[in-house]
Amino acid sequence: MAMKIQPLHDRVLIKPMEAEQISKSGIIIPDTAKEKPQEGKIVALGTADDFVVKKGDKVIYAKYSGTEIKLDGKDHLLMREEDILGIVK
Repeated sequence: MAMKIQPLHDRVLIKPMEAEQISKSGIIIPDTAKEKPQEGKIVALGTADDFVVKKGDKVIYAKYSGTEIKLDGKDHLLMREEDILGIVK
């Protein structure tokens, strides 16, 4: 059964974009050398009424923002909306 989380207040649930597996020159990048993703997709919004972002938006956030959680074996971030730096159009 799939687990669902409803963020509270001004928090959002984000699914980070996958880090690059292979460099532009064709070198395989090991997990220990991968950059932490700073882009993701909004999966769920908290209970506040005044969000600027909406579900499905692709966003950029600070590198070490939020709390990392696993849902159904996949990485997600739970963070405050104010930690989002911008919406990718």
